[in-house]
Amino acid sequence: MSEPLTFAVPKGRILDEALPVMARAGLVPESAFHDKGNRSLSFACERSDMRIIRVRAFDVATFVAFGAAQAGIVGSDVIEEFDFSELYAPVDLDIGHCRLSVAVPQDASAGQASKASHIRVATKYPNITHRWFEQQGVQAECIKLNGAMELAPSLGLAGQIVDLVSSGRTLKDNGLVETGTIMQVSARLIVNRAALKTDPRVAALVETFRALTAQEAA
Repeated sequence: MSEPLTFAVPKGRILDEALPVMARAGLVPESAFHDKGNRSLSFACERSDMRIIRVRAFDVATFVAFGAAQAGIVGSDVIEEFDFSELYAPVDLDIGHCRLSVAVPQDASAGQASKASHIRVATKYPNITHRWFEQQGVQAECIKLNGAMELAPSLGLAGQIVDLVSSGRTLKDNGLVETGTIMQVSARLIVNRAALKTDPRVAALVETFRALTAQEAA
């Protein structure tokens, strides 16, 4: 038990909302964490038995699933995409809300697109995308992109995209419209199943976050 627990947080949109929740749970990173010029990935925490790592959202899930980190925060989209058996998401933190949607060019016919038996889709979520279209009876060829999905239709890479949508402004600015919602997304506390069973500190962390979300909901 002498080794500190490693808590993984994602860079990007969720982090600003996650930090106040973490602070209420006693997870306050050192001041260097907030230094925009600091390129470190691992940081001390006010709790001496914890350290915080800041990585890409998909990597949060990987670090926790394989036990390199014992807990973390990530969007439910990432959890659904990977479906790691060693990943357990016991608490919905009710932050980071958005949706995972299908979008097509504004001048495309949604009716024609929905009738196609084979389509090409640009997305960061090939597993979710393939499963969803399969349920619609459509064979989806997924082109994996890590960003700039909105460019794919205009450049002929794919006829549709699947991406996270919040306000919809980015889609509109790039001439795209939503045609379907695959899932609603929110941030979750995730833990490594083995660590939850073997380290009481992980179980205590889960109960702390669970109590916090219950207070917020009351």
